[in-house]
Formats: sequence, structure tokens, C-alpha cells
Amino acid sequence: MEGICTSCLYSSITSLSIEYKNRRKLLNTVKKNRSLSTRICAVSSVSTVQTQSEKTALLVKDISRTSALEQLDIERGVCIPFRKYSPESVRNKVLESRGQIFSLVGRGIEIVWSLGIYWTTLVYDYLVGRDEEVVPFRARQLRKLLCDLGPSFIKAGQVLANRPDIIREDYMNELCILQDDVPAFPNQVAFNIIEEELGQPLEAVFSKISSKTIAAASLGQVYRATLRASGEEVAIKVLRPQIEPIIYRDLFLFRTLASFLNGISLQKLGCNAELIVDEFGEKLLEELDYTLEARNIEDFLENFKDDPTVKIPRVYRQLSGSRVLVMEWIDGIRCTDPQAIRDEGIDIDGFLTVGVSAALRQLLEFGLFHGDPHPGNIFAMRDGRIAYVDFGNVAVLSQQNKQILIDAVVHAVNEDYAEMANDFTRLGFLASGTDVAPIVPALEAIWQNSLEKGLADFNFRSVTGKFNQLVYNYPIRIPERFSLVIRSLLTQEGICLTLEPGFKFLEVAYPYVAKRLLTDPNPALRERLIQVLFKDGLFQWKRLENLISLAKENVTKLSKNPAFRGNNRGASNHLKNEQKLDLTDTIKDGARLFIIDEGIRRQLLLALTEDSKLHIQEVVDVYRLLEDQVDVPSMAMELAQDLPSVARDILLSWSSSVLSDR
Repeated sequence: MEGICTSCLYSSITSLSIEYKNRRKLLNTVKKNRSLSTRICAVSSVSTVQTQSEKTALLVKDISRTSALEQLDIERGVCIPFRKYSPESVRNKVLESRGQIFSLVGRGIEIVWSLGIYWTTLVYDYLVGRDEEVVPFRARQLRKLLCDLGPSFIKAGQVLANRPDIIREDYMNELCILQDDVPAFPNQVAFNIIEEELGQPLEAVFSKISSKTIAAASLGQVYRATLRASGEEVAIKVLRPQIEPIIYRDLFLFRTLASFLNGISLQKLGCNAELIVDEFGEKLLEELDYTLEARNIEDFLENFKDDPTVKIPRVYRQLSGSRVLVMEWIDGIRCTDPQAIRDEGIDIDGFLTVGVSAALRQLLEFGLFHGDPHPGNIFAMRDGRIAYVDFGNVAVLSQQNKQILIDAVVHAVNEDYAEMANDFTRLGFLASGTDVAPIVPALEAIWQNSLEKGLADFNFRSVTGKFNQLVYNYPIRIPERFSLVIRSLLTQEGICLTLEPGFKFLEVAYPYVAKRLLTDPNPALRERLIQVLFKDGLFQWKRLENLISLAKENVTKLSKNPAFRGNNRGASNHLKNEQKLDLTDTIKDGARLFIIDEGIRRQLLLALTEDSKLHIQEVVDVYRLLEDQVDVPSMAMELAQDLPSVARDILLSWSSSVLSDR
């Protein structure tokens, strides 16, 4: 797997060989995020984002020429060398024997009959003019129907609960409470599966195992056990027996039905209905393979290995397989019990700050994030750390996707709504070639309405509610990975408000984003920082001061675990991680740009002299913000040591301009 993806990375990086500085920084970025090296193929820089976007536009211009899976890969920029799902593999599995064909026909009749009766009631409601007044009842009826139809439909309902592009908001709200709880299958069946995966008796590995399941869901169930060799407490996740044939059969029927809805889907969403089924099928089959979940856990462990505020359970690879996953037991406090958290001496606001920062790192830094962070999957450890469990449903954002998301943030800050609409196209929300002009005023109205309320009253649920109306009224499709992003943010905001009703999500999010913009050495983020600091050709001194203040606030809060109070008996000093705002690379890059880039040099000189006056006071204010963060003599020494590299870049730039003139 790594060999295949390494070649993808090499190909992308080689194309940037003429840009020495960007190439070096990109390689450092890839090395830093090596846990994703087997996933990410598109490693983009400032100079490649637009090029890649243009390639994407050309490749998806004619949907009929491109299969749904190929289109998904183009949008994601993610390499999947060994894909568990494909329409052909699903078809082959369900049609490989006469018995399975008969089972398929019977299941098809059951589904068509159940959904047909429900659809008939909706048509009747419409004809008699009561369709709006009975919506709450019909929504509950749909939820119960999906539960009755089994695991595939339960999972489909959970996906629809985050897809305003497909169903109305009132139905979405009902499906949000769709429970994944089903009766547990017999212990003996589960124990037999564990023994088959281990290749030895249960007693040889575990000295104790719970007689009842800790949790049971549509795809599997969990036990608590003690390892005989070490005495460690572990959680054992066991896949439900014979679940795969059921899932494959339903996916085949879903896709067959979708083929009849392609025309409507293209008109309403700008994509084939089959593509939506393929997105769903891919994620569902990934959840059926516990070796993939084990890899997800290891990637999260790698990402957060130096973060003293986050706990990820260790996975026992030698005891795990495709149907059994053994991992460290998390002895924490559920996030639905604020009093129990306080009783342990944990500061609620501090704990929530830790959680929001961890979520933002997953999304914008690692590009690998937990797709189902509901209260049952997040715990407060007694030393104040936040702990995550259940990594079957994770999503990956490519480097390009992360950069476009940051582009969208920059465009929102600069109130450039036309470019925000174009960002939607680049992320796959809109089909290539869609006229974004009608969407721009709607985006502006949503954002301006949110800004008028101010930071104190801002919340994601109100914004997404308005966004849902936009999505439902325009041909916008929400890609699966971004529906998970939206669900993840909404769920975590809900947890924050449950634990502390007055908690302000953005008061934590803003400082984190500010620190990323100021300190991340990625060339793409450097370009976004410049875009934020210059608006309409004018340097934004106040914006720079705000960014520095917010970034310092983020570092101060997270320099040690803010959830820990001094009276916590179980706390440990190893959680302290004192640090300052490290702007070394940013200042060096700024100095390099000032020397090399004539345009930046001109803009900065104009910024110092605009309005026919010298802006000395602004420079002094910025210095005062930084004087306790920057060691000036050390910085001067580093700048001096970097002079040969700067001189080389000047010569390369000069030679390139001479050659281009000829």
C-alpha cells in the first residue's frame, strides 16, 4: 500500500521541482503528517491548487464519461490502493449463486413493498392537501420504518440526517435521533468469533470477560475484558455474524434503485444518484473491516502522540483481525454528566477548550477526523484529558481540500462571496460549470446575518439551518466527507452547550485558526496569511494585531492542560507543556519575501506610508505584542544564517526573469 501511494506523492512533488523553496517545505509537511501518507495523493502547494482545480473541472466536465468512483477520487484527492467497495464487487457477491439470487429477490420485494406503502401515504397526503400538517408524524413513521428494515437502512438514515441536499430539514431532525441500538446477539456466538480470530481458546488470552455486552449496535457489539498476560483492561469489539452478505445485498438494491433516479438527481443535485450510493457504500464497507479501524486508531495515536491533552486508546494488533478489535479500555466520564466531571476537579470550560482544539487539529491540521463524535464516543479522563473511542467512521481530507477550506475562511473574512461560491465548486458541492451567480447573494445573506449577531450569539446550528435551506433550493450536493465534517462540528457544539450552556465555540476556534495562519510553515497557508493581511491593496494593521493576540491566547490556554485544577488528586505534572508562540519561520519567510518579492516589498512600504504618514505607532504596537514571544538576538542570528539561501533564491529568481524575457 505504501509503495503505491509513495509513487503518487513522488509524482506530485516532482512536478514542483523548479520551485525550490516550496518543494522543501512541502516535503517537511508530508513528513510531519506521515501517518496520512498512505491516504493522501494530492499534495498541493500555492502554485498547484488552482492547477489541480482546473484539472478537476476538465475531468468532471462530462459526468457520463466518468464513473462515480472515479469522480469521487478526483474530488477527494485521496489514494485508495485497495478499495473494499466497487459496484462490480457488490454485484458479483450477490449474484454468485442461485440461493443468493432468490434471497436478493425476496429482499427486494420486502423493501419495495415497505417503501411503496410509505410513498403511497405521502402521495395521498399531498392529494388531500394535508402533506404539511402531518410531516412530524410521517417523519417518525420513516424513522421506525428504517429501523425495521435493518442495519443498512439504519446507517442510511443516519447519513440522511446530515444531508439537507436530499431531504427536508424537518425529516432530518427526526432522523437525527435514529438510534443504532439493536438487540445483542448471543455471547457464545461472539466468543466463538473471538476464538476463531485469535486461533486459541478465550481463557488462554483473557482472565476475565464481561457476561453482558457493554454496547450493542447494528454492526457489532463490545465486551470488557482483562488480559491474562498483563492484567490490562481492554475493550473487545466483535462484528455481528453474517452481516456482510446482508449489507452487500442491500447495497446492490440501493444502487439498482439509484440507477432509475439519475435524471432527477442530476437535475436537483448536479450528480448521479449512483454516486451518492457509492459514497455511502464505501464508508459502510469500511466499517465492516476492523483492520481498517485498527489502522485509524494507530493514525490518531501518531497524530496526537505529542499532545498532552488528548487520549487515544492503544490497539492490540496481535489480538485483532477483520472481525475482532481489541483495544485499551478507556475508564473515563461520559460527556453527558457535567456534575461528575466537576466532582473530579475538572474545569468544564478548560475541558471544552481542549475538545474544540483537538477537533480543529483533526480537521485543519491532520486532515483525518473522527466522523461520529457523539457523547457515547467522547470521555473526560480524570486527569483532564479528552478521550475518543470508536474509530470505525473517520473521514480524510486531502491537502488540497484543507487548503480550499482555509481559502473559504479567508474569503469569508474578506467578504468575497463570489470566491466563496467558487470554493463550493472546487470542494465538490457544485458540479463543474454551474453558474454560481444566483448562489452568491444567498451566501452573503447567511454570513452577514451571522456577523450581525456577533461572536457571543454565533452558533453552527443556526448557520447550518440557513445553509440547509440554501442547499435544498439549489443544485448543491454535500459530499460524504463534508457531511461528516458538518455532523462532527454540530455534535461537538451540542456537547459543549450541554456541559456549559454559555460556552462560545468560536472563542476557542478563532485563536486556533489565528495560530495556524501565523505559525504553519506550509507555503499555501503563508499565501492565505498574506490574503488576510492585505485587503483591497491596503495592509490591515488591526487585523495583524488581532491575529497575534488571538494566537497568543491559544498558546497560553494550551501550554498546559486547561481542564486540570490544582486540587485534582489524580493529575500528573507530565501534562504541563510550557511554550511560546513560535514565529521564527514566519518572520524568516516574511524577511525573505520582502527581499525577493518586489510586489510584497512595494505593498509593505506603502503600508508604512499610506495616508501620507509614517505608521510607526502600528509597528511599535505589533512589536510590543511580540517582544515577550521572540528572542531578538537569536532571531537576528538565524536570519543571518539564512542569507546564503536567500541569495541563492534571488539569483534563481533573477535568472528565471532573464530567461522569461528572452
